[in-house]
Amino acid sequence: MELSETEVRSRHIRPAIVAARWEDRQIREEVYFTDGRMIVRGQMSMRGQRKYADFLLYHQTNLPLAIVEAKKNTLGVGAGMQQALAYAEALDIPFVYSSNGQGFVEHDRTATTGPVERHLALSDFPTPAELWQRYQRWKKYTPTEEVAVLSDYHYEREGRQPRYYQEVAINRTIEAIARGQKRILLVMATGTGKTFTAFQIVHRLWKAGQKKRILYLADRNILIDQTMTNDFRHFQEVMTKVTHREVDKSYEVYMALYQGLSGTEEEQNIYKHFSPDFFDLIVVDECHRGSAAADSAWRRILEYFGAAAQIGLTATPKETKDVSNIDYFGEPLYTYSLKQGIEDGFLAPYKVMRVRLDIDATGYTPESGALDRYGQALPDVAFGVSDFDRTLVIDERTVAVARRITEYLAQTSPYHKTIVFCVDIEHAEGMRMALVNANPALVAESHKYVMRITGDSPEGKRELDNFIHPEERYPVIATTSKLMTTGVDAQTCHLIVLDTIINSMTEFKQIIGRGTRLREDFGKRFFTILDFRDATRLFEDPDFDGEPVQIIEVDGDHPLPTTKETNGGYAAGGDGELPPGWDEDPQPIRKYYVDGQPVEVLRERVQYRAGDGRLVTESFEVFSRHNLLQAYGSLDKFLRRWNEAERKEAILAELLEQGVLLDELMEASGVALDPFDLICHLAYDQPPLTRSERAQNVVKRNYFGKYSGTARQVLEGLLEKYAARGIESMESALDGGSLRTLLQLPPFDQLGTPVEIARAFGGAQGLMAAVRELEEEIYRAA
Repeated sequence: MELSETEVRSRHIRPAIVAARWEDRQIREEVYFTDGRMIVRGQMSMRGQRKYADFLLYHQTNLPLAIVEAKKNTLGVGAGMQQALAYAEALDIPFVYSSNGQGFVEHDRTATTGPVERHLALSDFPTPAELWQRYQRWKKYTPTEEVAVLSDYHYEREGRQPRYYQEVAINRTIEAIARGQKRILLVMATGTGKTFTAFQIVHRLWKAGQKKRILYLADRNILIDQTMTNDFRHFQEVMTKVTHREVDKSYEVYMALYQGLSGTEEEQNIYKHFSPDFFDLIVVDECHRGSAAADSAWRRILEYFGAAAQIGLTATPKETKDVSNIDYFGEPLYTYSLKQGIEDGFLAPYKVMRVRLDIDATGYTPESGALDRYGQALPDVAFGVSDFDRTLVIDERTVAVARRITEYLAQTSPYHKTIVFCVDIEHAEGMRMALVNANPALVAESHKYVMRITGDSPEGKRELDNFIHPEERYPVIATTSKLMTTGVDAQTCHLIVLDTIINSMTEFKQIIGRGTRLREDFGKRFFTILDFRDATRLFEDPDFDGEPVQIIEVDGDHPLPTTKETNGGYAAGGDGELPPGWDEDPQPIRKYYVDGQPVEVLRERVQYRAGDGRLVTESFEVFSRHNLLQAYGSLDKFLRRWNEAERKEAILAELLEQGVLLDELMEASGVALDPFDLICHLAYDQPPLTRSERAQNVVKRNYFGKYSGTARQVLEGLLEKYAARGIESMESALDGGSLRTLLQLPPFDQLGTPVEIARAFGGAQGLMAAVRELEEEIYRAA
């Protein structure tokens, strides 16, 4: 008998696992571990498919030992192995199994000699004790190491649970520290929960008695305060923040700023009030800053406590000739990149709009002997885009940028939180003024609609909490220089504007990280980058791992393409306090001020990312056609794939992953086409039929002539549902549970109970066969 994957799992695989003495607490079935990539095209965004493991088997809740991938019984026993191996690699699972219900294929990822894969009968599935023994032989844990490795997570009822990549990072770090490794680097993209990961590591080691005194170091108050209030709040009774250069040695967890522990004078170096072996674990937040330079005063704090295990956390490890995280901490123990976070659906994808102003393209060369606004003689040199607002200020250029920002927000939502990154504080102030003048009605509602939030502005810094708070409408637009590049958890940020030259990959990644939080419950499904200085060229650098969803170049005086979204968001707060020198402009550079220079924009061009990563200039329809041809090639190949597919929804899911959004294409066509006809018409220029036409053709061919009574009425009802709602309604009828539900709805409920209806087809199997045959008949002409 042909069995579906679900039936194979319930009838054969789970009983075999239970028979091998695995307890219910050790077995998890259908474990989803990604959220599904957020796919953005034009004005549409939707989730791709989530990844899930059919079975995960645990030694205990924090330690998975095996993964089992199930396939229907018409496929080979090892048909699921390659998929299972990919999942096992992501989840850090040593023992991998594939099954079609007739046996198992085992892949031992711990094996370095001898056979790696073997066949097993259903009755020979390994017991928990056997796999744990094999795992121990591979790891060779000492009793002390085993205590640390088996320490459990901190769980809260209905609270936050570690995601799969956090579990991997936590488990690897616990093991490394238990084995005596002193320096560890974890690289995790902004928005992926570095602090939560650090808390779980610290809690497990502390609870197991492996580490008793912990120091958490950062360079900004906002980072310390957010950490104490949020993820580390469970340490409240044993935790303190080092302030006013006072030391109390009665606590177990210490939160401190570098600058609070050290200073230019020896008496300010209060870290020396602790003995060098006082702390046995140190967590260094944002380790690419502060202590990253070998000759920095802050590095000496880490060297003083060199006997402690030290964990460096960063989204952007820094590697220059003067600064190296890897030189100090070693190669990353675990990396979870922005690209992977977007692929898994845990981070927001982004669109890029590149705006080219005419003056940026041509530059500005003053006439000989010309004077600036203040009577300064203008030098006889050509000024380019890298000079604007740094050495030459053209107010009209700032006004043009503000006008474009206002235009974009008017087309999406005037209340979408926006960060505008400027050249320096003076530029940020000029941008604030230009945006105020561009939005008089909104500023009349609240003078805080636009605020300059920079290190020198107490008023602006006081508004930082309000800017990132989910329930606070104002400020909406923040103009800044350096202050908001990092440490600002702005989950509501829909728009990032770049009007400054950026050459540092580290700084660029940090800025992009301001928008990567996903908050679907508040309408934040993606964000937009509006680039006026070609800073987004760094996306094309091999060092950047998160490719843009869509790039739009704007070189013309046309409205910007936009995507409608709902308003809202969520973020945690902070006080915006800065370490010395941060966000302060360098030594004043002589500037010239030019008035009366007209600034315009040129033409508009839209680019999409092709399957091979290239940016191509074409319409969404052409882009979709290209992806369809790339996926299937000829019409014959597509027809074979369509006819061979047991469930047509599998093909639609494939297309969704390719970035082909059939719903949007259907809406653009204005006709109720079947997905099959839409694809054939778009990719292969075939004349399309509407769903109604396909249904009428089935009737014209007298397909129902061989049925009578209840059976005929049921099939005619299903055909009517197809014509009205599409192939998805037919597909749902091919699932036993969904079919029973369907038959209990009008008009089928008037024909009898599901059992009585099935009897008209000679039983449930006959009913399912008739539904499949009807689906084939719908596409028979093709």
